[in-house]
Amino acid sequence: MTTSRTTPSALDPGDALALERQVCFALSVAARNVVAVYRPVLEPLGLTHPQYLVMLALWQHGRLSVKELSGLLQLDPGTLSPLLKRLEAAGLLRRERDPRDQRNLALALTEEGQALRARAESIPAGIVERLGMPVEELVSLHGALTEVIAASQQALSAAPRTGGAASGDG
Repeated sequence: MTTSRTTPSALDPGDALALERQVCFALSVAARNVVAVYRPVLEPLGLTHPQYLVMLALWQHGRLSVKELSGLLQLDPGTLSPLLKRLEAAGLLRRERDPRDQRNLALALTEEGQALRARAESIPAGIVERLGMPVEELVSLHGALTEVIAASQQALSAAPRTGGAASGDG
């Protein structure tokens, strides 16, 4: 006797737990895959994707405190510290005392870090080409993701704080 097990499809409105229907799953897979698309483009510049994000922020804003950079990238300063040390060792930035507040570290691009911007200018167009998606779709996706980020931040700030451990699922 054979038992048949049916798997509800992603289109089945009755299965709220179908993996393919989960926003968290789609975001997670998309993020991993897009970062993988960036990897071979960034390697010739000697940058990882997180380091590229740091450089983008510094190219756009110039000198930043670690706290300001942490806010822009929405990363914990402890996560940034090893990235910044590697970028400093590569000669792309300097970490120095913030002249506005000596208690804080400020980040400034070196001449080499500033010069790298010219080589990086072709990256966005190259990524669009590698993805093979119309720019309009990517712009629309960016807008939708920006809304998801805002909604999730609002939900997190409104959520009651509990003493239990945070779950990595979602």
